[in-house]
Amino acid sequence: MSAIFGPAGNSESFSREHKSSLDAPAWLAGRGLDCYEYQCGKGVHVGEDTCRALGERAREAGIALSLHAPYFINLANPDPAALERTVGYVLAACRAADWMGAGRVVVHSGALMKRSRKEALATALTSLREVLAACDAAGFGHIALCPETMGKINQLGDLDEVLALCALDGRLVPCVDFGHLYARSLGADDGAEAYRRMLDRMEEVLGEERASRFHSHFSRIEFTPNGGEKCHRTFADHGGYGPEWEPLAAEVARRGWSPTFICESAGTQAEDAAEMKQVYQEKLGMRN
Repeated sequence: MSAIFGPAGNSESFSREHKSSLDAPAWLAGRGLDCYEYQCGKGVHVGEDTCRALGERAREAGIALSLHAPYFINLANPDPAALERTVGYVLAACRAADWMGAGRVVVHSGALMKRSRKEALATALTSLREVLAACDAAGFGHIALCPETMGKINQLGDLDEVLALCALDGRLVPCVDFGHLYARSLGADDGAEAYRRMLDRMEEVLGEERASRFHSHFSRIEFTPNGGEKCHRTFADHGGYGPEWEPLAAEVARRGWSPTFICESAGTQAEDAAEMKQVYQEKLGMRN
């Protein structure tokens, strides 16, 4: 087993050539990529026929699918009405993922809402239990939910908080966004030592077998000193934006882990995912 690579949504180069995401699997396979994360960040507005057609084309092309649930999910919101809405958003995302044959749904952790991190995490843990129960009742227990590390300092979702959420149930898979962790740490979470520390922590909490299959978002990020994440950048952008990919590729290859890496570069996500895969394969070859 080895890591797999693909984009979040459609890159600008794809959109210049194609009008439908149904063409994405074959297009990505032709560029040597392995996976594709369908974006429902602004809501689940895709129908069953489209989902099933995309899933069929992905299977034909050998492209693994995941799906990003709506961005406005907030597991840390203590309002019961908000939790009801969150359950509805996640169920809609899982329904679309099920139609596609996507095995993973990425879910935002939430915002602190002027509370302590401890209070927000306690609320998120309670909410996630409710979400899991609703998914089981709806027949979506086979789909892995992936709580995501977040990029803004006032959001719930540093690495330890996401691992605490994932410790609730063996089906939960962390979505470790290394760009977000870099941004919320104001550039500190970067480089070989930081990557070793983060992957060691994942293994400590989840065990090697589950940690080795983590989901991931990766892109260069611009951040502000007070807030954290400002915007996504590309590999070609100049200005010292991090984090660096090469030391992470080397560490994942050294461990023999098999995560899914979804590139979220701003407009060049397919091209940058291909570069990520090339660097990783070079590191894997050096290991072997």
